[in-house]
Amino acid sequence: ISLNAEFGEKYKIYTESIEQGLKEPCFSVLCVNPTNILFRGKKYFRKNLMCIQYFPCGTFADDEGEVIGKYQECMDVIERMYDCLEIINVGTDPQRGTSMHGEIVDGVLNFFVNYDMFVCKIEDTTNMENLDVKTDVKGDE
Repeated sequence: ISLNAEFGEKYKIYTESIEQGLKEPCFSVLCVNPTNILFRGKKYFRKNLMCIQYFPCGTFADDEGEVIGKYQECMDVIERMYDCLEIINVGTDPQRGTSMHGEIVDGVLNFFVNYDMFVCKIEDTTNMENLDVKTDVKGDE
């Protein structure tokens, strides 16, 4: 939602792996290393490392009509991503992104951001009404 709000409809956003038919410019968003660590009781700490890949369209003219290449396009996009991905909404709660950094490899921007949060698990169970227990100790008369 944050990427779409910042970049608009002309940038396709994929959330599954892309085999064929990639339409550039586009984004691919994947959670690459989720962890779930018991903190206390039913409270867990979840680490969500997100990798957002940006596939530039190549040489094109920017808003001022200046022709830019893939590297410059990736550098422009990374600056916009720092702003739009700093705080996202998870449900109705704002979540801050941490450890943001980008790498440009073979003309593709790989942008990494962590969204870490605490999660409380709620069990949907009903309690037993009454339990009668009768015990005898062996040898007790």
